[in-house]
Amino acid sequence: MLVLHDFKEMVKEQIEYRELLYQMTLRDLLIRYKQTAMGFGWAVFMPLVNTAMFSVIFTRVARIETPVAYPLFAFCGLLIWNFFASSLRFSVLSLTGNSNLVQKVYFPREVFPLSAVLVCLVDLVIGALVLVALMIYYQVAPTAALFALPVIVLVTLTFTIAVALFLAMANLFYRDVKYLFEVAITVWMFATSVVYPLNSIGGTLGVVLALNPMTQIIEAYRAVLLYGRLPDAIPFGMTAAFSLVFLAVSWRAFHRAEFAFAENI
Repeated sequence: MLVLHDFKEMVKEQIEYRELLYQMTLRDLLIRYKQTAMGFGWAVFMPLVNTAMFSVIFTRVARIETPVAYPLFAFCGLLIWNFFASSLRFSVLSLTGNSNLVQKVYFPREVFPLSAVLVCLVDLVIGALVLVALMIYYQVAPTAALFALPVIVLVTLTFTIAVALFLAMANLFYRDVKYLFEVAITVWMFATSVVYPLNSIGGTLGVVLALNPMTQIIEAYRAVLLYGRLPDAIPFGMTAAFSLVFLAVSWRAFHRAEFAFAENI
């Protein structure tokens, strides 16, 4: 009952400070793109460049077969992965980068990693327009499975926010985390079916990769957008359940550690 009461209070706080979250997200958007020549174009440019590079590697060298045209397959995976990786990259520094605010008056510090995720969500929406254009070009029409997309987005946000809260808190107490993160996120990408189909990896390694939550999330997007079917119920259901539990644990740990944030800036 005490734990349930804590979560009610935490949710209540977020509702009370929703205007602050909006202002922080708007501020971060303006700061990020104010001095860049391409602005929001970067949200599209990097996935396109990576798609072109991996298309050469996997279609001409490795000759991997995919259910749809490889550029469309790869761009879909890279778009979701870039959202995830960028969210974490900005979240890991969100507390230490706002030390002047963390040390001042009280407000829920979850605002910082949450705003980082929301900024990257804007990038995702912009990049999704290119994905739609590629679907039209390769004549991939949406089906009724598209109605499951909001659920997949919700699971994506749940898992991303859970990891973001954990990393932001960890980097505040242990400053080496931001350096280890850059190595870990690169390894994590190649341990996820971002640029190759999951069925191309067999044996024990394939089973291990299938347990990766981001693999199931990206495969779910491909299923409803590119393959015209619902995601595999059991693997995606397990990912959704894990994401929810992870968010609960990560959020509560973050909230309980807030009292020590100012001392560790």
